Amino acid sequence: MRWAPGLAALAALLFAGGLARSGAAAQPESAAASKKERALQEKAQARSSPPAERKDQRARWRKALRQRLGQKPAAVINFYNIWTHETVALDAKSREAPPPAVIDRLLRCHFTNRQIAMDSRLPGILVKAAEHFQAARVEIVSGFRAPKYNLMLRKKGHRVARESEHTFGHAVDFRLPGVTTERLRSWVRRLRQGGVGYYQDDGFVHVDTGPVRYWAE
Repeated sequence: MRWAPGLAALAALLFAGGLARSGAAAQPESAAASKKERALQEKAQARSSPPAERKDQRARWRKALRQRLGQKPAAVINFYNIWTHETVALDAKSREAPPPAVIDRLLRCHFTNRQIAMDSRLPGILVKAAEHFQAARVEIVSGFRAPKYNLMLRKKGHRVARESEHTFGHAVDFRLPGVTTERLRSWVRRLRQGGVGYYQDDGFVHVDTGPVRYWAE
């Protein structure tokens, strides 16, 4: 998936709320420049250009703006983390994968704030599900789960496996607004790309890239 037009600062969109709240991780260099800083840099570059070049640039901008007037905005698929309230927006029409660093950050363990390299196949499964059900939003219930957090959940009696695929960055629990858990479960199972867990009462589906197997809780 490709970054949606007009969303070039997606890393800033993703990290603006989460990093301010957690204070636990440094922002990547690629996301360090704010919109304001980039705008100032562009203005500085424009001032240093010859007058004729600046005139041509303004003409191109006006033409591009006229072409966009009256058009529908680009369709996007939003990955939304229900714990951190962070969102990553993807161009629904492109096949370019999102940067792994952004996905790893979005799917980090919300309890410990730790992140891990997530299996690169997971975002594709989420996108396919959103496309199939024509959903504009994918709600992430759980991504990476730090072993410490996984053990704590087990001690509290939660239904989590001792060697959960979540602890290896190989699993995501998610739901699609407006789509029943049963319908989502049935569709994901047909992919046969790994394990699929059905959590009807909790309202989400587990998908992982381990061996093909199915269960219901």
